[in-house]
Amino acid sequence: MHADRRTLLWVFAINAGFFVVESVAGWLARSMGLVADGLDMLADAFVYGLALAAIGKAVEHKRRVAHTSGYIQLGLAVLGFAEVLRRTFGAVAVPAPWTMVVVSLFALAGNLACLYLLRKAKDREAHMQASWIFTSTDAKVNVGVMVAAGLVALTGTPWPDLLVGTVVFGLVLRGAWRILQL
Repeated sequence: MHADRRTLLWVFAINAGFFVVESVAGWLARSMGLVADGLDMLADAFVYGLALAAIGKAVEHKRRVAHTSGYIQLGLAVLGFAEVLRRTFGAVAVPAPWTMVVVSLFALAGNLACLYLLRKAKDREAHMQASWIFTSTDAKVNVGVMVAAGLVALTGTPWPDLLVGTVVFGLVLRGAWRILQL
């Protein structure tokens, strides 16, 4: 129980920190992919906070915490899709691809560290499984943002970034569904 608390505190801190970094960098770089990943990190930080609250509680409480996390992710996906649509039909500047790559590389390192910590955790109950699902999805998102950055650089258009924003929120939606099935 103490080890799970320590693990979740670390992954909470990493996600909260990357929420700030990616959100600010995404806004400055005009990247929907970075903004989407930053918001996903915020939702994950909330989820890890909820998981921390579930440690030592009854199994049913842990299941409710996991479901609450799934609903948070579901809400994030809906809001994210709305923002992608707004940007798709509005005038959008081309994002800064180098910023996207560099920030995503650091975020990927952070997510890999979180996966390492979560893998070492002994608890395999619903709230910890939800934490694993969120973090593994985030690592995939980081790679997607880097691919989009390369395509933005090649095409000189914002479309790859908007596409990766859509994919990010699709992955978030899929993760939410998986968690709600736990």
